[in-house]
Amino acid sequence: MHHATPLISTIVGGLVLAFILGALANRLKLPPLIGYLCAGIVVGPHTPGYTADQALAPELAELGVILLMFGVGLHFSLKDLMAVKKIAIPGAVVQIAIATVLGMGVAWGFGWEWGPGLVYGLALSVASTVVLLKALQERNLVESPQGRIAVGWLIVEDLAMVLTLVLLPALAGLLAPAGEAGSGGAAASSGDILLTVLSTLGKVAAFVAVMLVIGRRFIPWMLERIVWTGSRELFRLAVLATALGVAFGAYSLFGVSFALGAFFAGMVLAESEFSHRAAEESLPLRDAFAVLFFVSVGMLFNPMVLITDPWGVLATLFIIVVGKSVAALCIVRAFGHSTRTGMTIAVSLAQIGEFSFILAGLGVYLKILPERGQALILAGALLSIVLNPLLFYMLDRYTAKQEGEGEGDPQPA
Repeated sequence: MHHATPLISTIVGGLVLAFILGALANRLKLPPLIGYLCAGIVVGPHTPGYTADQALAPELAELGVILLMFGVGLHFSLKDLMAVKKIAIPGAVVQIAIATVLGMGVAWGFGWEWGPGLVYGLALSVASTVVLLKALQERNLVESPQGRIAVGWLIVEDLAMVLTLVLLPALAGLLAPAGEAGSGGAAASSGDILLTVLSTLGKVAAFVAVMLVIGRRFIPWMLERIVWTGSRELFRLAVLATALGVAFGAYSLFGVSFALGAFFAGMVLAESEFSHRAAEESLPLRDAFAVLFFVSVGMLFNPMVLITDPWGVLATLFIIVVGKSVAALCIVRAFGHSTRTGMTIAVSLAQIGEFSFILAGLGVYLKILPERGQALILAGALLSIVLNPLLFYMLDRYTAKQEGEGEGDPQPA
């Protein structure tokens, strides 16, 4: 029995390489996320040497998605969002719309139909939670006015992407190019599509109702009983079972995605008095599977796209770093905030990450997004995450200069 199975070799190879390259990235003052993605590239099929199992990696990544979304739900704060709702909600919606339109324009230049262009643009419109929070924490900006706006803005983006992930399978027949997924949108009548969307929303509504009526009472009650046992091990297992069990139950009973189920499990748990402990106890396992998720994403990336499709990569990067950031800056300034606050929000959002990967993967699976689109999104994510610390360095210098000149930050009424 002492032999390396594909499961063991995939997990060990992915985690060990992720640790080595993540530590190297951290040493170079880059987000460790870059190292995890590069580890996936190294063990992927597009580079020589050892290749991880191509069937097991996506399944491990699915566990990573569940735990990532559970973490997003755990940290979801309606109170934080309401505190900055006047700018975060309209700002995020308008910025998503602008980035999506820019993406659709570039996709039109590629010769794609509007459906693939819509998915491509949406994937470029949402920033990485991991990268944004790390950058704000390093500068002690999370509790600052601009930090609160950035976090609230990110919450709205995350909610928009959760809704997109729910509706995308229902709209696949309309969005898929002709010749894909059956005969594409032409084969599906508007009535069939409307019926599918209503059915999907009905299942989601039923799941949400169950979680709000039963889940928000049962889950805290269960955790309270586990706390009384005094067993830290059982509490940690209870949190993990809640995340995975609700995600799987949502999929099996309501046809809802694992991601949405895990998000609501985290959101319901966030309301209980044990939320902070649950977040702390589940963090190691969430981090481990999140690493495997990013490794599996890196396995999909072909570095040759940087050589074979440079203009596509540059156009993608331009939307992420310039188009989206300029839109955010203009929106923040239009609401009466200072240029410094606007630039902080703009730089914070000048990257993409985990939701973009999930959306791109789903788009390819549903035969809406071409594989070229996924390759460009992955390239744009890698490059934008690498550039983000440089942008923050430039912002720090600008902030220091403005503080020397005594600029204030008037807040609108």
